[in-house]
Amino acid sequence: MEIPSVNNIVRVKNIVVDGKKLIGLEVDLPGAPLVLIRGDKGFIMCGYLNIEVTNKLGIIAAKVSGVKTVEDVLKSSIKAVSLEAEKAGIKIGVKVKDVLDKI
Repeated sequence: MEIPSVNNIVRVKNIVVDGKKLIGLEVDLPGAPLVLIRGDKGFIMCGYLNIEVTNKLGIIAAKVSGVKTVEDVLKSSIKAVSLEAEKAGIKIGVKVKDVLDKI
């Protein structure tokens, strides 16, 4: 279910995958959209994600690339992970929908 937004520049989506409830965020930015899926423990984000910052903050985070929508993120594979994501069992190359229970 999509929640209405101002000028459709920012879209927030409620996502349920295998019973897990998540929040999706799409923000239209110049050049490329910012796309993120947030869980209770961490998040998966497009190429705007700075893994070094998530490592400093001790956050479970994973990066995908080449996505324009939350639905694209769900179909993609992990390209980079934070140290905490590694500890949680999230690995590079794994499909996003296979690690949603870890975020």
